[in-house]
Amino acid sequence: MWHEDILGTIGNTPLVRVRRLAADAPCTVLAKLEFFNPGASVKDRIGIAMVEAAERDGSLKPGGTIIEGTSGNTGAGLALAAIARGYRCVFTTTDKQSREKIAVLRALGADVVVCPTAVAPEDPRSYYQVARRLAREIPNSVYVNQYDNPANWPAHYRGTGPEIWEDTEGRVTHFVAGAGTGGTISGTARFLKEKNPAIRVIGVDPFGSVYHKYWRTREFDHAEIYPYLTEGVGEDILAGNMDFDLVDDYVQVSDRDSMVTTRRLAREEGMFVGGSCGMAMAGALQWVRDHRGELRESDVVVVLLPDGGFRYLGKIYNDDWMREHGFLEREREATAGSILTKGGREPRDVVAIAADATLADAIAILKSHGISQAPVIEDDRTVGSLTERDIFETLIHNPDSKSRLVRDIQGSPFPVVERDTPIRELAARVDHECSAVLVKTATPGRFEILTRTDLIAALAGE
Repeated sequence: MWHEDILGTIGNTPLVRVRRLAADAPCTVLAKLEFFNPGASVKDRIGIAMVEAAERDGSLKPGGTIIEGTSGNTGAGLALAAIARGYRCVFTTTDKQSREKIAVLRALGADVVVCPTAVAPEDPRSYYQVARRLAREIPNSVYVNQYDNPANWPAHYRGTGPEIWEDTEGRVTHFVAGAGTGGTISGTARFLKEKNPAIRVIGVDPFGSVYHKYWRTREFDHAEIYPYLTEGVGEDILAGNMDFDLVDDYVQVSDRDSMVTTRRLAREEGMFVGGSCGMAMAGALQWVRDHRGELRESDVVVVLLPDGGFRYLGKIYNDDWMREHGFLEREREATAGSILTKGGREPRDVVAIAADATLADAIAILKSHGISQAPVIEDDRTVGSLTERDIFETLIHNPDSKSRLVRDIQGSPFPVVERDTPIRELAARVDHECSAVLVKTATPGRFEILTRTDLIAALAGE
């Protein structure tokens, strides 16, 4: 069997159990992995649906131009449909979107106009208004407007919802998803609730979006709107495809929790996904923890993860970007082992000085190796340490001390640590009295050394 074009591969994305992140959940938690779509996101579903609707109503004519404001994923879905059907695409997006997303759109043949994020929706510079203006100016074009397009939510009613129902054999009890245009959560929820009205739908919103408060109060509060970094989810408008009456509960998730959970999904579950996926999963796990007394072992929670991780390599999967925004999770902080191997550094045995060596011999050893401290050994045991400070204080008090034995002037032994010791603990061990730590190797009795200088470089990100 084969498909006539790439559009035939859209849908039927897999459900995968979340084992480690949901290890303490009293129920089954499943992730619906939408990056298995050809454009690597859930938006492939509405891309072709909206193009076909425009063809049916005559607004999209042969050789026409598709215009849309997009955070990147809907644009990719529309671009795939345009390639298959012979249309041109012009997309507007915001400057908070990843470079990878913009590069994908251009790779698929689209023209992309980048607009400022921090402007009101009605501002003529916003990506909403620029898209509308371009649709007026470009002949034979159609502004798709995914937010209010009536073909949006039915794509999920016909596809996403039935897939979840069939793949869980009707056992799904909870559906969790973020919302931007609202089509995914609304269309899927409508289908599932028609099958079983007891199914609960939980929306997840980033802080800075209006949806969470609007669902609770039906009040559009401008004070809730402020910039956030999680892409493709939440809104500063009320999208026409968002049906709040189908949502049973709503939770909010911070940018940091979204980013950290995204990286945990990749590292611990093998799910290489984007930031809105981390947000959805963080919200789902938060909701499960808060309602664990209500949940049963037979409950099945399905969390929709909208896209893949390759579009976020320069952001979420970039340690420098994560560190710059204060998101670098503690689970990934440097350890003794990671510092020793950073940059391809080869393992090297520590240079040691015998306890019965003279101070003159010790100085020569340190100088020949270009080091400023070393452990002192006796009978293959670490019995002390010798540092530049020890040597300096000895010689300043008695310049004729070069013939003294090292054991007579040595300091306390360097602390010995495991390779997985985190940098915070290493820093606590290295103070003004201790200039280094010894790190165990796979060979008993053999060590590598981390100095104060090494730790400073690691803390400085060098």
